[in-house]
Amino acid sequence: MRNRSLLTRILVNPDTIAQLSLPDWDLLIRQARPTNLLGRLASLLAAQKLLALVPDQPKAHLEATLGVVQRQMQAVLWEVTCIQRALCDIPQPIILLKGAAYTAMQLPSAQGRLFSDVDILVAKTQLDDVELALKIHGWITTLHDAYDQRYYRTWMHELPPMTHLTRQTALDVHHTILPETARMHPDPQKLIAAAVPIPGFAGLMVLAPIDMILHSATHLFHEGEFDKGLRDLSDLDSLLRHFSQQDTAFWEKLIPRAVELDLTRPLYYALRYTKKILNTPVPATIIQATKPYAPGRLTLNIMDALFTRAFQPRHESCDDWFTRPALQMLFVRSHWLKMPFPLLLRHLFHKAFISPKDPHI
Repeated sequence: MRNRSLLTRILVNPDTIAQLSLPDWDLLIRQARPTNLLGRLASLLAAQKLLALVPDQPKAHLEATLGVVQRQMQAVLWEVTCIQRALCDIPQPIILLKGAAYTAMQLPSAQGRLFSDVDILVAKTQLDDVELALKIHGWITTLHDAYDQRYYRTWMHELPPMTHLTRQTALDVHHTILPETARMHPDPQKLIAAAVPIPGFAGLMVLAPIDMILHSATHLFHEGEFDKGLRDLSDLDSLLRHFSQQDTAFWEKLIPRAVELDLTRPLYYALRYTKKILNTPVPATIIQATKPYAPGRLTLNIMDALFTRAFQPRHESCDDWFTRPALQMLFVRSHWLKMPFPLLLRHLFHKAFISPKDPHI
């Protein structure tokens, strides 16, 4: 495994910031900003009362970021309120996902988290009603190409992305957590049935704690772009630490639920790389219990080479000769996992040779 970046070392051991020089601080901020972790770094140092140890120049960046984070949390909660009002007549549960869920539930993983859209999960049978209600309240689809519309509505796990006309906020409406053409098929009804209500937001829910972790892992390890890979891995680290402290039976329930939802491989990767990179306190017995769900030795060696680079900050100081090929291979892998080969070839051919020539795009 490669050496940790400066950013990762500080996330794991924040009290070592006293040893940093001004050039170190410059590098740390440059690593954190493009990875979307500057807010989390600032929040972590503030929570541990370490900002007093930061020199004035980098402290100005961190304090400014804390202001941005606070304003965005307020904006996200307002957006959630608007979604709640728009969908108040939908009988099925409306489930917040990822960053919006962390924020609404005031989880530690929301602290300092910067994100660009809100994701919700609804039953597939309610998609038409949900989309109509959102359009009535000002959300519009952002994709007008007929092929892209069919691609999302026939094969994907979500509607085409939507944007609000006046607020310009982005919303993704999911009906399951993986594309319908993917190799794994977690039952969305099981996720919806186990969801829990959000205090203060009638009619809105979030995934159950273990399901929240499994969804985060599934999203990350089916991802094709890793600009924010370390941020998402940090989310998993925070969720695992928090929920394992809240529930003494957490670790006992984690693997059986992954088996039930057909998500054992992403769970294996999540536990492996959070522990390796962020020192997440995963019990040795759990690591051992997930080994039957690991890939073969050769594949695992390849995955280690790819993911340990993907989970570096997107900064030249963390790159080596294999970083770009590794990211390209993970991009190809994500499409391979999402589509059977004939459909993948058809999709890539269309995007490469037909879509660019369409005058309406």
